[in-house]
Amino acid sequence: MKIDLRTSSCHPSPLRLLSIACLLFATLLVTAARADADETLDSVIDKKIESALLQAGPRALSKAFRVAARHATPAVVTVYSYGQNIEQPSTQESEDPNQPGPSPPQQQSVDGDSMPLTGLGSGVIVSPDGLIITNNHVIAGAKKVVVQLSDETEIEASEVQGDPDSDIAIVRIEREEGFPAANLGDSDQLDIGDWVLAIGSPFRLEATVSAGIISAKNRTLQRIRRGRLLQTDAAINPGNSGGPLVDLNGSAVAISTAIATRNGGYQGIGFAIPINQAKWIADELAAHGKVRRAAMGIRLAELNPKNAKKLNLPTGLGVLVYQIIDGSAADRAGMKPMDVILKFADERVLKPSSLQEVVERKPVGSTQSVLIYRDGEEMTLFVELATLEDPTLGGEDESDNVEGSEPEEDGGTATQDEEAAE
Repeated sequence: MKIDLRTSSCHPSPLRLLSIACLLFATLLVTAARADADETLDSVIDKKIESALLQAGPRALSKAFRVAARHATPAVVTVYSYGQNIEQPSTQESEDPNQPGPSPPQQQSVDGDSMPLTGLGSGVIVSPDGLIITNNHVIAGAKKVVVQLSDETEIEASEVQGDPDSDIAIVRIEREEGFPAANLGDSDQLDIGDWVLAIGSPFRLEATVSAGIISAKNRTLQRIRRGRLLQTDAAINPGNSGGPLVDLNGSAVAISTAIATRNGGYQGIGFAIPINQAKWIADELAAHGKVRRAAMGIRLAELNPKNAKKLNLPTGLGVLVYQIIDGSAADRAGMKPMDVILKFADERVLKPSSLQEVVERKPVGSTQSVLIYRDGEEMTLFVELATLEDPTLGGEDESDNVEGSEPEEDGGTATQDEEAAE
């Protein structure tokens, strides 16, 4: 509507002024109404989007769990061990007829006598030719090991090798056709808060899936001397040992190994071996029948605030060398007590455990660069790595603190799940 403000007189009439005022007022009302309508529409849209997101989030997560479990489960197996400590009566949960789950397969010895079931755990197939990763404590001392696949096929293991220091073992099974193998993720990329699924055979209930998150990293257990563990709140119970933790892509990122418990069952704290560590150990066992760990021949300490202040060094500068074993690889390279290792093989290291892990995985006999800080200057040394079994390296890479300070302790007490179930 066009409003004409022109008049034939210099002073518009009161009626015309009133008409103009009414038109202007009506225009303001329409504009305001449109603004309210737009605001109401935006509010409705926001509420619908919010509602859709609230519904889509759990549904999407549920679907992710479903897909990951479906993808990973075919490669998860149940591991039955027979004849461990056969002279002693077994107290495993699998021997108790009141425990849930189907009866395990019977294993006959060569002379026809029935061999008692003494160990129950889980495992994950990591290659189509039948290589399985499980825990060492599941198979240690077993006279026979039988693997039950996800389709309930039972195959006796043709090879069993274990590494007590890391609690990782391999079991090999064979048949003409291949086996479903799990995809392996990158455990170095895991962070606190990431979702994971624990898959295994707790109490002989095979292919059981539980969900949780990565609760903490770099945990240590007294029974596992080599390597750092992941902590999770995914339910892990007796029988889960050796089974995988998988991410939402269905890739195995860790191997379940222990629980912290006061009653023998799940209490919200479980531990798992990162898959990168487990796979390296499995490859060593498969190729050599043992784990060949490289070493430098030093004792280390963390530059925590207490130690750093004591030595007038920056906190977190690197890893402190406080003892050199005579004749060791580090001694031959010219390393000295109170050197601070900043990098090993161009990899930044801040804790004794991280240095230990990167050193022991390098080839024995290889020469590696070590960037150190000494007397206010940086310098590079070159170390030819020896084996951990070298008698000159008896104290290699223990995460001891500087002499005179108290050793740090990891909070809580954990026991391996089979032992916790006794």
